[in-house]
Amino acid sequence: MAEKKFGAKSTALEVIAGHDLSGRDAIVTGGASGIGVETVRALAVAGARVVLATRDRAKGDSVAATLRKETARDSIEFRALDLASLASVRAFVAEYLKLKRKLHILINNAGIMATPLAYTADGFESQFGTNHLGHFALTTGLLPALKAADKARIVELTSIGHRRSDVHFDDLNFHRRPYDPWDAYGQSKTANVLFAVGATERLRADSIVANAVHPGGIMSGLQKYVSREEQIKMGWIDESGTVNPRFKSTEQGAATSIWAAVASELEGVGGRYLEDCSVAKPWSSDSPFSGVMPYALDASHARQLWSVSEELIAQS
Repeated sequence: MAEKKFGAKSTALEVIAGHDLSGRDAIVTGGASGIGVETVRALAVAGARVVLATRDRAKGDSVAATLRKETARDSIEFRALDLASLASVRAFVAEYLKLKRKLHILINNAGIMATPLAYTADGFESQFGTNHLGHFALTTGLLPALKAADKARIVELTSIGHRRSDVHFDDLNFHRRPYDPWDAYGQSKTANVLFAVGATERLRADSIVANAVHPGGIMSGLQKYVSREEQIKMGWIDESGTVNPRFKSTEQGAATSIWAAVASELEGVGGRYLEDCSVAKPWSSDSPFSGVMPYALDASHARQLWSVSEELIAQS
């Protein structure tokens, strides 16, 4: 029987239905808010042991407790992780590896968007440092657990915002070029796609694949730095505050992450940009709200980004 096809309006629980993840371990960064909550919920409902990783201890503990109660699953736990601090990432990795667990699913879900110019604890532009380098350090640090698992999958959250900017290797941290919050966001989201390309190329021999996921537009805390006026200008909401019908619910927004984590048709398939529970086509002006820019899938850029990222985290 062919696997059921899903689309833009599918929910995470619909996608996970029929899958048994008993005995499998997963980590979801940013699992205490937005689509992260629904991602954790779906994985737990299917029987996975899930680590909800976020920097806010009080919120993380609270959300984990609520999800355990709502799902009747005790296999949801909180662990502290601040992706804007490589020290925090390394501490998280060290503690996880001490558990001697395999890691079957890593969903790099957390992120920030369109922030004012700021730098991480290690001196990186905040969006590049958090959205890409934090997750790069986390994933490479967790490789022993990923390699120990059977056909591990890495899911890297990206965005249609990647079309705003390629990765500017000559000035990653906006030390010389003018800072634009959306260009910085775009660079970080392109980096997320390139990381999936690079990880698949490097780790396929270990039966590990990585895919990038554009979840769609979802109203959540991600918009905290985007003014009401800017949201109206971009067509996200109208003058009365009504959300554009193109936007998804959090349950729908988590669906493609779950599809990337469990879909049988993606077994052994990596280095792709996924949206609406499918592999995206190249971006076209004829369909401006979907698709992937060619530079985000460029294998040579992916290799360059990997090498640069290794150097940056080694220096910090």
